[in-house]
Amino acid sequence: MHDDLITRAKAWLEEDPDPETRAELAKLIEAADVTELAPRFSGTLQFGTAGLRGELGAGPMRMNRTVVIRAAAGLAAYLKSQGHTDGLVVIGYDARHKSEDFARDTAAVMTGAGLRAAVLPRPLPTPVLAYAIRHLGAAAGVEVTASHNPPRDNGYKVYLGDGSQIVPPADADIAAEIDAVRSLNDVPRPDSGWETLDESVLDAYLARTDEVLAAGSPRTARTVYTAMHGVGKDVLLAAFERAGFPAPALVAEQAEPDPDFPTVAFPNPEEPGAMDLAFAKARETDPDLVIANDPDADRCAVAVKENDEWRMLRGDEVGALLAAHLVNRGARGTFAESIVSSSLLGRIAEKAGLPYEETLTGFKWIARVDGLRYGYEEALGYCVDPEGVRDKDGITAALLITELASALKEQGRTLLDLLDDLAVEHGLHATDQLSVRVEDLSVIADAMRRLREQPPTELAGLAITRAEDLTRGTETLPPTDGLRYALEGARVIVRPSGTEPKLKCYLEVVVPVATHADLPAARAEAAGLLATIKRDLSTAAGI
Repeated sequence: MHDDLITRAKAWLEEDPDPETRAELAKLIEAADVTELAPRFSGTLQFGTAGLRGELGAGPMRMNRTVVIRAAAGLAAYLKSQGHTDGLVVIGYDARHKSEDFARDTAAVMTGAGLRAAVLPRPLPTPVLAYAIRHLGAAAGVEVTASHNPPRDNGYKVYLGDGSQIVPPADADIAAEIDAVRSLNDVPRPDSGWETLDESVLDAYLARTDEVLAAGSPRTARTVYTAMHGVGKDVLLAAFERAGFPAPALVAEQAEPDPDFPTVAFPNPEEPGAMDLAFAKARETDPDLVIANDPDADRCAVAVKENDEWRMLRGDEVGALLAAHLVNRGARGTFAESIVSSSLLGRIAEKAGLPYEETLTGFKWIARVDGLRYGYEEALGYCVDPEGVRDKDGITAALLITELASALKEQGRTLLDLLDDLAVEHGLHATDQLSVRVEDLSVIADAMRRLREQPPTELAGLAITRAEDLTRGTETLPPTDGLRYALEGARVIVRPSGTEPKLKCYLEVVVPVATHADLPAARAEAAGLLATIKRDLSTAAGI
């Protein structure tokens, strides 16, 4: 076992084109450090519907240039097998460690395979890449990003020519082509021959952002903005300036790209503590709302002042607010969301007489809904301009929520007032999450198995009226690893995360509300129910 491991590591070392990971691996081989080598060579980083994502480092289970070159070669072979013999592949990247290297390697592989490659001019938000694919008529797009993962990670996200992320069976077909790459020496990688795009693609994206706003709408709301050490700042500021909003007050410590994310444990606005500096800036400047992007700016977080304290709105709250705003503006078309998001969107669409659809988790599914006008997911993802960007877009979502805050401000009202109105009109939809991060993935598999073998019959004293194992698929959904429980006035979904070592449980309770005066009691009832469901579900899953 030991000798075999060292042999495989040496073979990998011979092919590795990156001096940094070569040095790292050579050191481990010399020290015969089996503890460190074994996990790196325990398999191959799997290419799936999220593309690739993992920790940076040497070896087939890490993100590195060797793994990326193989992935690019597999993608190129797949595109050619689909008839795109000289198709264009657009490549974007964020400001993480190695992102630019991975983008350049991808461009070289595409060029070597006889495809055309164009790389965005510098680190830019993921939505700009998603936009560029359709704008330039590309056959595919690649974004090098690990979104809001920890600093040590990077990732590789693949889009096809429709501008949305890959779904089965394309992922398996690309994975098969990657597996067929025998040696890196078989992959031609010229030093030039691809195009580096100029600013015109970004200008076209920015010109498009104007279209999410209503002509002549109020633009008075004042904001504090954090880019969370990512690539969102310049593009968001340019979009806000074009729209005529007051310039956001920046959280200076997090404004510039920094791949080490020094001020946050996890660069995700949803994680505890990530918004502390933004709230400090808000206490100093007293804006109407706080806006945060995640590091690749495809997500948008919103915080508001409630009883003199700043609090993050849940993704479901922002999702409902944007929907209500679009309905109020007379939007037509289908409203869509993933199954883990709040059922309030369905109520809003139904009342407005609009088509509504639920999809599996992920914008790769939401973006494919026929006639989509608006789509959102509770994890802070909003697609407010599907014609421009068929993916979540934290820049246009920020514009739209600031327009709504401005319109309400003119009436002497706030986003919280509108949330109260929605609760009285449709019932209070309260959501929460039980999320367990694990070191050992078997913990997740054990929890899922336990729930399947001994399903709960009630949670928080509410009888489970329907239990669905989503691996079998449903009339409207393809199969996925998940469990869905319908309860009297509540709903629970349990699934492993697609991008992180986490088990995620999504809870929702709906409490009828007769008048605004009944809201405090309804909120207290909902909070109690959610806490008890969480406790009972933890016990049932053994986590």
